[in-house]
Amino acid sequence: MSLLFLILLSLLFASGVSSLPVTTIGVTYNPSRVAHHPPSPDHVASRIQSSLKLFSAVRLPDPDPATIRAFAYSNISLLLNVPNSLLPALAANASAAKLWLYTHVLPFYPRARISTISVGSDALLDPDVADPDLRLLPALRNLHRSLRDLGIHSIAVSTTFSFVHVITTAFPPSAAEFQQPLADLLVKPLLQFLDQTNSSFLINLHPYSVYSLNHDIPIGYALFQEEPFSFRDDPLTGVRYRNLFDTMVDAVISAMAVAGHENIPVIVTETGWPSDDDSNYSEMYIKGLIRHLRSGLGTPLRKEGVAETYIYQLLDAPDDKNQSQRQNWGILYPNMTNKYHIDFSASNSIIAGGGGGRLIWVFVAVWLLH
Repeated sequence: MSLLFLILLSLLFASGVSSLPVTTIGVTYNPSRVAHHPPSPDHVASRIQSSLKLFSAVRLPDPDPATIRAFAYSNISLLLNVPNSLLPALAANASAAKLWLYTHVLPFYPRARISTISVGSDALLDPDVADPDLRLLPALRNLHRSLRDLGIHSIAVSTTFSFVHVITTAFPPSAAEFQQPLADLLVKPLLQFLDQTNSSFLINLHPYSVYSLNHDIPIGYALFQEEPFSFRDDPLTGVRYRNLFDTMVDAVISAMAVAGHENIPVIVTETGWPSDDDSNYSEMYIKGLIRHLRSGLGTPLRKEGVAETYIYQLLDAPDDKNQSQRQNWGILYPNMTNKYHIDFSASNSIIAGGGGGRLIWVFVAVWLLH
């Protein structure tokens, strides 16, 4: 029986059944956003590892050494952001890039699993940064070169855009392009840089923003609800979309294809839904997003889906950009108690390759042989 068992197991794994990670699910953590008595970074890191195991990555929009240190020796990967205010210095002088790395990377790497550095976030809209379109690429190149000079080859370098500011349309996805003149001046050279350095395209992608601008979109379509009319067909390709998130992701992929770089991985650096009223839309969106990302279905144009998705954000705090609306985007209250009835304790992996059924048949066969 042991020989037959080994044969069955070999057939099982030869058929492509394995425990594979799906899209990495992360969360944005910004302690400076919590106004009153924020929990310590050590406490946050410990909580994520112990009871928020769904999140295997953390994005730090405003990283400080203490916060980075808190995640050292953990299995959590980090996406760090260089502030927009440093773009002019990084673009002008490689020594400024090395100085930032000596403070935020070298003391902790590789004990802290830093995977990606975003040089600026939505810098094109920052009024305090002069000519950001001219400074972004030089800043990226200087930081990338400085990492290599320091012997670090596993940290990718990119920058972050917002969907509504760089993509011409969310629907149909096949008609999407990068907005001009930004596409020719910055995005195409950036995509070439990302391709050459094996990095990813970083995008803040909020279906809430698109839905807010167009209420003709069914709310169920925006919230991953499986309802009779929660779908839209791309008239140019015939592809059916069942949620707004996939529609927007494929719009980004189509825009990259038009620019000649359709195979660059995509990282969704922000996505979420604000809890600005008594509705449960925020909880519905987060639940639907997690269910979709864990399904391993990807998107119609990219079966492997996005590489990483970061939920915005960990701790409740009023949105600086919408103070009048008192929008809160956190999935936990500032004291780290649960805000929603969502289980964040599950591991971020599935049995891939359609193997669940075959695995059951193997156990049945072994039981019968016994």
